[in-house]
Formats: sequence, C-alpha cells, structure tokens
Amino acid sequence: MTPDEERFTAIYDGCRQHVWAYAVSRAGRQVADEVVSETFAVAWRRLADVPDPALPWLLGVARNVLRDHHRADVRRESFAFEVGRWTARPAGDIAEDVAEWLAVLRAMATLPEGDREILILVAWHGLTPRDAAKVVGCSPAALRVRLHRARRRLLRAADAAPKETGRGVRPSGTRPQVGIIGEEMS
Repeated sequence: MTPDEERFTAIYDGCRQHVWAYAVSRAGRQVADEVVSETFAVAWRRLADVPDPALPWLLGVARNVLRDHHRADVRRESFAFEVGRWTARPAGDIAEDVAEWLAVLRAMATLPEGDREILILVAWHGLTPRDAAKVVGCSPAALRVRLHRARRRLLRAADAAPKETGRGVRPSGTRPQVGIIGEEMS
C-alpha cells in the first residue's frame, strides 16, 4: 500500500461515520450513502489538499455535495413542471383539438408579423403585457392597445378561415376556440 493509500484509508476509517451522520442529519438516509461516496471521491482526488484534521474539510465537501444535490433536484423538478405544463392536455377529443389548433395556426399565419409577435409573447411565452412591452420596445399602454387589436384581427381571421375541419364541416357562425390568445372563447 502506498503512503497516499494509507493516509486515505486512515482518513476514511476515522471520518466516514461522522460524514455519514452529517449527511443523514441534512438530507436523510436515502441520500447519505451517496453523499459519503462523493465526499470521499473528492477527498481521494484532492488528497494533497486534505488538511489535518480532515473532518472539518470533509464536512465542508459534504455540504457542497448536498448543495449540488439540492440544485440538481430543483432543476429536475423545474424541468418536470415545465414539461408537464407544455404537455398537459385537457380531456377531450384529440381530433377536435388538433383541428382547432390548426385553425388557430392558419389564422395566425394571416396576421402581420407584429401581431403574431405580440400574441406569441403573451399567449405562448406567458409574458404579461408590461413584460411584452419591454420586449417590443413600447409602453405597456401601447402594447395593451396593440394586443387588443391583434386579438380582434385573429378572431376575424379565424372567422374568415375555411370552415372545413377534418371530414366534417364546422357549422357556420362558429370559430375555433382561441381563448388562449383571444379575449373570448366560443
């Protein structure tokens, strides 16, 4: 056994239980073993930096490992929430949803670029009119007016769109639900 291996073994044997107890007290038993493993992996890689006594240094490493685990959990939860937000669909007929979505997209395609940009910022990116105004470089009041006009043009474009959806025909006077973008839903 080399001197480094002997030193590491002595540090591990003398401090493992303390590091494990610290990890359990901060994160529970399920995470403690992983924290101990990562802490001692860092200690092995940086053996020359480990002071004597090693315990305070090891507990600092364990604290950082726990912080990194917490950050990773937050990122994972945030990602899962976002994916859920984007993929969650209300119950209903998928064919009708697709037809309505296509009708909205067709109507959006007929709008001027400025209208599309405002509607996308507010409806799809979830910005408030105040934040959207910062993006497009106008006052919040001006953006609200532009948003109102864009919504009205979208509803008119949806009304003017071909009434055929799938194999059936949409009854006259009806339009796709554009409530996510428009102010009213039919």
